Amino acid sequence: MANVTSKTGRKPHAKKAAAQHGAGLQTAFQQVRELIVHGKLSPGMWIVEADLAQRLGMSRTPVRGALQWLQREGYVIEQKNVSKSRMIVAPLTKEDSSELYAIVGHLEGLAGRRTAQLPKEKRMEIVRQLRKLNTGLKSISRDQTGRAGDIFDLDTTFHSTVVKASAGPRLMALYNAVKPQTERYWRLYASSIINDLHNSVTEHEEIIDAIQEGDPDRVEAALQLNWSNGSQRLGKVIDLFGERGTW
Repeated sequence: MANVTSKTGRKPHAKKAAAQHGAGLQTAFQQVRELIVHGKLSPGMWIVEADLAQRLGMSRTPVRGALQWLQREGYVIEQKNVSKSRMIVAPLTKEDSSELYAIVGHLEGLAGRRTAQLPKEKRMEIVRQLRKLNTGLKSISRDQTGRAGDIFDLDTTFHSTVVKASAGPRLMALYNAVKPQTERYWRLYASSIINDLHNSVTEHEEIIDAIQEGDPDRVEAALQLNWSNGSQRLGKVIDLFGERGTW
């Protein structure tokens, strides 16, 4: 009986195996990234591939591929010495946070420009959503109540609302790749960052007003300023409590 091949010349079982490998790699990437973002793999931690594969209940092949993917996106780094190299979870540093916040600020700025150019009716709906979210943040700031997780959810939803309103697939892909890295900083330093929440609320109000007016330049500048100021606020906290994963 002749071997069955597809039009591309690949046997059906080979295509199935490739699809399964791709799905396994995607799953491994998402699970390892979640462990890193949530601090379950802490900054500076040495990653042992076999132990990680066992923890995830996977073979080492997709885990190895996931680590290479995570390295390209900056979640893990390769540390070399004379005799060997090893993967470690990327440390949380003032230099890294400054670069990261600048990148996210520029990506959001690009999306914000597009959002400001939407039809007025659509902009007003977005403005209503943003004002509601910012009112929640303002209440927490005023009353000094609420969990760090509540603040994170409100702030993240505020920014993603601006981006999702207008970002195309390429911009969205870049944003989704970089934005989760800011969560690592938030989770470790949140208890101190929230003391300056009122400043972020004020900066959000400028973003909202600029979208309402349909001013792309003003929206872009306001978003970049929010992230730039956020980086400075975070930097002060890092100076106080130290970098993580670098000692």
